[in-house]
Amino acid sequence: MAARIAADLGFEVGILGGSVASLQVLAAPDFALITLSEFVEQATRIGRVSRLPVIADADHGYGNALNVMRTVVELERAGIAALTIEDTLLPAQFGRKSTDLISVDEGVGKIRAALEARVDPDLAIIARTHAGVLDVSEVIRRTQAYQAAGADAICLVGVEDFAHLEQIAAALNIPLMLVTYGNPKLRDNARLASLGVRIVVNGHAAYFAAIKATYDCLREQRGVDACDLSATELTHTYTQPEDYIVWAREFMEVKE
Repeated sequence: MAARIAADLGFEVGILGGSVASLQVLAAPDFALITLSEFVEQATRIGRVSRLPVIADADHGYGNALNVMRTVVELERAGIAALTIEDTLLPAQFGRKSTDLISVDEGVGKIRAALEARVDPDLAIIARTHAGVLDVSEVIRRTQAYQAAGADAICLVGVEDFAHLEQIAAALNIPLMLVTYGNPKLRDNARLASLGVRIVVNGHAAYFAAIKATYDCLREQRGVDACDLSATELTHTYTQPEDYIVWAREFMEVKE
């Protein structure tokens, strides 16, 4: 339904986020719990009715470079127009930051593997990295390496402002995709376009709003007093991330 609504409103492209798929399929937080088969099933359902091209947030490719190849094969068969492969270390190791990254060499290997597995040359392979957790010199080194490996585009998360973006964009000559989460410092579309940005992802506000609307509707039907929780707070409440943190500590912590 969201894909049809977006097309009707004039959006040019949609994205199936890994976090949203986890919410839809598992009611679970974005802890890399969803499997490739579950994600592909959801992508197939959307592709069946969508009138706009859909980008798949394929996370880390669900494993190593060989898993990336399987991911590309399955998502291409599902009709996805493009997919992102990120260099985040997933699943996150206990006690480590969720934004820890793999090495550049491993990231390059994943991009090369994705290109090898692709059959349709119109399927775009987008290399994604987190510009907000690295020095700009390291961001440039990584993105240049992914460009040299043959990536069709670069996806950047965590760009701070136009000055930050300009430094990165100057070193690249392939299209850019930004995940801005609505950053007000990056809202000049003409300026973004001049720097090679072709796609902007503002987050998943529509899906969170739907969760809020569902809560409010059911609360009203049941006659329960209003609970002043935001969409983000409701999502946190009902995905129960604290349980997963406890389980991780119990089963994943390495005790000396």
